[in-house]
Amino acid sequence: MNWLTNVVRPKIRNMLRRETPENLWIKCPDSGQLVFYKDVEANQFVIPGSNYHMRMGAVARLKSIFDNETWFDVALPDVTPDPLKFRDEKKYVDRIKDARARTNLNDAIKVGYGKLEGSAVVVAVQDFDFMGGSLGMAAGEAIVRGMELAVEKKSPFIVFAASGGARMQEGILSLMQMPRTTVAVQMLREAKLPYIVVLTNPTTGGVTASYAMLGDVQIAEPGALIGFAGARVIEQTIREKLPEGFQRAEYLKEHGMVDMVVHRHELRPTLARLCRLLTKAPALEGASRPTQAVTSPAQIVSAAETAPAAPHA
Repeated sequence: MNWLTNVVRPKIRNMLRRETPENLWIKCPDSGQLVFYKDVEANQFVIPGSNYHMRMGAVARLKSIFDNETWFDVALPDVTPDPLKFRDEKKYVDRIKDARARTNLNDAIKVGYGKLEGSAVVVAVQDFDFMGGSLGMAAGEAIVRGMELAVEKKSPFIVFAASGGARMQEGILSLMQMPRTTVAVQMLREAKLPYIVVLTNPTTGGVTASYAMLGDVQIAEPGALIGFAGARVIEQTIREKLPEGFQRAEYLKEHGMVDMVVHRHELRPTLARLCRLLTKAPALEGASRPTQAVTSPAQIVSAAETAPAAPHA
């Protein structure tokens, strides 16, 4: 009898059990409703019922911006992986390996060059899934290289910021990326090229204190958390209760910190219009119509090999 209950029944259950993916359903952080993952993915990671904007990965973001979901991956300079030989509960090099395996990214920022409604643009996307989108040497190099490429190609530069701040495992070398990126922004200004920043949830710390708040146009996604220090730290420092919605995109727009709050579905045409306006380029006929998605992967090229136009499959 024990053999039947302890061995046979468990084996039968395992044979009948179906494997269910862990991310098949998503729970909305705002309303608590369960939504089918594929529906959220098809809706650009916006919860259909509550309009809550989920975090969006770097590759998905680039697909949503470039024409025909096609772009050139910009080759980025290599940096020393662990300059301080840092270790806490885990070695820093092991944390980087884990983040790379989980996200398929080399570091927190991915840079692409392609067409946005017919106009050439350089886009940098910060992926929060890679160690909280923290700003380290590799991320700083990515921002600087992207801005240099924008100057070379005489095209607008768009950055999607999403970060918890500087990367503590790199110490002062991480903090040095703040002035480096600020100097690169000035290089864009001297070249009279548009610099557009899209602040996503969350954008905090040293990223907010540098390139994320220096755009010619500051755009924020609805409900995005934007600030330098956390709300609890501020309350403890000033010993006052903060107002409702403090550090959220809508609050910052009301107080002049950002220029506009744009829904993710309207972000692409808005960026295209801004690029045309700031570069005095003519509007492309039928540009506002959605382009048909293709499945061809982005091509990886060096900055010197980047062609004037993105390929179309």
